[in-house]
Amino acid sequence: MEDRLSHLLLYTQEVQYELPENYDELKKAANRTSNWRERLAAVKELGKYNTDQTINVLKHVLRGDAVFPVQEAAFRRLRAFGEDAKLPPRKKGELVKGANKVFLRLKKSLPEGHAYEEFKEKLQKTRTDVYDTYEGEKGEEFDAWLQGG
Repeated sequence: MEDRLSHLLLYTQEVQYELPENYDELKKAANRTSNWRERLAAVKELGKYNTDQTINVLKHVLRGDAVFPVQEAAFRRLRAFGEDAKLPPRKKGELVKGANKVFLRLKKSLPEGHAYEEFKEKLQKTRTDVYDTYEGEKGEEFDAWLQGG
């Protein structure tokens, strides 16, 4: 309990009420579809600044990001600021419209009997957005999911 309390105190001490100097850069990073890790880092950084602009960016991420952990981070930051935010349910099915067709096309474009790593590499090179979204959403289960899918 004491650890949790000290963490909360530390978090509240870090909150600032003016825009960060790199706000524009953080806003772009929060919307960069090809890198969920950058979006997550941007959300965490923006979550240190309780301003109308940062709250609007966090709300946008909460409503529209395809990767649940990024949405969840935005939700937690908004709640810490006292905003009435609701965490949307984790998406099921296709996270990126047309992703199943992308997977099928890539599979067909590779030689018969290709290695899984070849497929994974080609997906990462040709459709970074699809690769990144599913990698962020599936986490450690990504490789097993991609091999089965």
